[in-house]
Amino acid sequence: MTQDDYFRKIGGVREPDPTLGKNLRQRRSPHQPAEVETVSSGPRPEPEQHLRPRRQRVVLSGPKQPSSVLRARVELEEQTSWGELLIKDLVKAQLRSAVLLALLVLVILGSLPAAFYLSPQFAAVNVLGVPLPWLLLGVLPFPLLLGVGIWYNRLAERHERAFVAMIEN
Repeated sequence: MTQDDYFRKIGGVREPDPTLGKNLRQRRSPHQPAEVETVSSGPRPEPEQHLRPRRQRVVLSGPKQPSSVLRARVELEEQTSWGELLIKDLVKAQLRSAVLLALLVLVILGSLPAAFYLSPQFAAVNVLGVPLPWLLLGVLPFPLLLGVGIWYNRLAERHERAFVAMIEN
């Protein structure tokens, strides 16, 4: 089976399955009227007596129906090529975040030695008797890496929440 079996080509561009995200079974309409059962209240009164309204039992919940399953969830569970494509998109988004944050760390930490080399006055500064380059290169990376790690974790969780919301809707 080729890759094209899972996609339609429109004008040379691959389009996803048009039924993606649609229910596999038809849902019962949410505004279906309640079922009404008649309950006898004893012998029928004579026509000349005051008539009481007949008692009725109202059933608000119908028989339980199996919940409808979304096609995307089925695709993921059965590990089809479309499900793999959805997972690859999630991994790409997280990889993109990781690479961009790694580049940010490299630029920040890589620019410090260049700044010290290009500006000898900046490299000669002492803070509490300790040279500034030692402080910036020996202490700065740890809080920076912790902060970038927390930032990446939040981005990855945001990507995962968006993925789950897409699958459930």
